[in-house]
Amino acid sequence: MKYRKLAVIASAVVLLGSCQGNKSATNSDNGYVIQGKFNNSSSGQVYLHELGSQQFVARDTAELGQDGAFKFEGTVQEPTLYRISTDQQNGLMLVLDNGNIKVEADAKDMNGTAKFEGSEDSELFQQLNKLVNETRLQQMKLQERFQQAQNAGQQDSMMAIQEEYASIQKQVKRFIAQHPNSIVSAFGTATLIDPENDFAFADSMATLLNQNLPNSKYTAMVNERLQPLRSTAVGQMAPDINLPTPDGQTKALSSLRGKYVLIDFWASWCGPCRKENPNVVRMYNEYKDKGFEIYGVSLDQSRDKWLKAIADDKLSWVHVSDLKFWQSQAAEAYNVTAIPQTVLIDPQGKIIAKGLRGAELEQKLASLLK
Repeated sequence: MKYRKLAVIASAVVLLGSCQGNKSATNSDNGYVIQGKFNNSSSGQVYLHELGSQQFVARDTAELGQDGAFKFEGTVQEPTLYRISTDQQNGLMLVLDNGNIKVEADAKDMNGTAKFEGSEDSELFQQLNKLVNETRLQQMKLQERFQQAQNAGQQDSMMAIQEEYASIQKQVKRFIAQHPNSIVSAFGTATLIDPENDFAFADSMATLLNQNLPNSKYTAMVNERLQPLRSTAVGQMAPDINLPTPDGQTKALSSLRGKYVLIDFWASWCGPCRKENPNVVRMYNEYKDKGFEIYGVSLDQSRDKWLKAIADDKLSWVHVSDLKFWQSQAAEAYNVTAIPQTVLIDPQGKIIAKGLRGAELEQKLASLLK
């Protein structure tokens, strides 16, 4: 697990708990009508909340009849995610568009039993939601297997599990890519795809979404997440870094041209970074005479702790730091919000990979520096 700059990070899993999408343009100037029925329910109230940028915002309340029927009417400016619920724990999501929608579900399992009429994207989102839940469970099991293989030093098993993990991840991306005209894909790209480690896919989806759904708030979310990453995407020339070294001099990243260079963002206070260091030391010793160098950028604040960590972990490569914590010039230039983070550049200074660690990094170096 990485140390992150911010603690408040929206969970796509929570949002996808039972979200559904809708159309890119409104169906009617007369607003929406939601006719719903919760089977096996008792009378009371039903609440309609809009999903805002950070939380749900109350929009309307309706009476729940003896037969479980309810009705909402109103207007929306664009297709938007909403939640219908009877309490904080029991509810389902849908994306409202102006038009007629029918909703029916069992009150005891609204998300798992929801059925929609008049909203193709609501049904589409149900499919994505199911796929995400299934893949999350599979990935959790793979993570357990990977940890067991790692503890046992079974490198071949670790690599096989990583390939299986990547294959599962592709299922969600494949689903998103198949529906570029739907805000389901826009929302999925914005919340499920990590743009730092999968920039090419996210950027390709942004191109399609800007063509097909240019006015959607979810397309805007995708663009907002991608914008700061464009200058450090795979294929781009790596922004230069020129920071102080432990001896008080400065060392520029560009001075290492002609070698494959791993920019390693870390800190003495970062437990996962320190745990990974023995593996990095081993790989460095194996490849340092074959055209490989490491440019360690520390996000420390204490010079003494930085130098002690270098000595204790026997890190014999290039080190720099301006001791400005998350405000480090290098961290800001590379949009680093979590560590450990790595960026691999080729001898010409072009970024060729990001986020490589452990077996993935070793495999990449082996393929480049045979």
